[in-house]
Amino acid sequence: MHFPPSPGRRLRTALLSLLLLAGSTAHADQLDTILAARKLRVAIDLAVPPYSMKDDKLKLIGSDVETAQLMARDFGLELEVVPTTLTNRVPYLQTNKADVVISAFSITPERAKVIDFSIPYAPILVVVGAPRGMKIGSPADLAGKKVIATRGTTNDQELTKVAPPSATITRFDDDATSMTAMVSGQADIWVTSPMLLRVVNEKNPARDVESKFTLKANMLAVGLRKGETRLKDKIDAWIRANLRNGQLNAIYGKYHHAELPPEILNAGS
Repeated sequence: MHFPPSPGRRLRTALLSLLLLAGSTAHADQLDTILAARKLRVAIDLAVPPYSMKDDKLKLIGSDVETAQLMARDFGLELEVVPTTLTNRVPYLQTNKADVVISAFSITPERAKVIDFSIPYAPILVVVGAPRGMKIGSPADLAGKKVIATRGTTNDQELTKVAPPSATITRFDDDATSMTAMVSGQADIWVTSPMLLRVVNEKNPARDVESKFTLKANMLAVGLRKGETRLKDKIDAWIRANLRNGQLNAIYGKYHHAELPPEILNAGS
């Protein structure tokens, strides 16, 4: 005759199952998952030149793209580029749509509360750009003027901190739309990076925009989910090695026509 298990036995069995599940969960981490999948999913905004963009054959290129390619190759993994937008970089990590983010991702205290960052691998300047004939030398000179920024970026955040109350800030959802506004003359003042100002001039030399002043110098890093210590250690070691051997400096120089600054290079020493 079969007797159903007693309530006490059922409770003990349930508790044991929970303990076993907790134990297995505690030992599983993101690095194990990545290595088991033999694939590295990297979130990249596809329209942030020269960090990421498409060439005339629609091939994805840029300094962040080559950084991601080098990392995946050195790790012995297939690279899967996960298209994102600048505003979705943190959510893509939190919802497991990507393993890491390599996409002009500046280290900020606000972001560091919800995700982790690697050590820096490249810099990005936040500058105020405008046509050469426009007299702008400080945030105070933005009073009464229309200024554009890409929503959710550190450029947007830095502009918001210093813009006079009478300045009108227009925010676009991505750098490609901001770029179009500058190239077409819909906007004259853009808070962005120096390289994007150069792209404006390449697309429309008549705009003749230049960097007027720098708001901030930010450090770019690889973003990853909180608490993934082994993955962070592996990425940090990879960055240090590729700063020492010159690979990251070569990638940066190829697209930005400049050397990595000492504060980045010293991380590899």
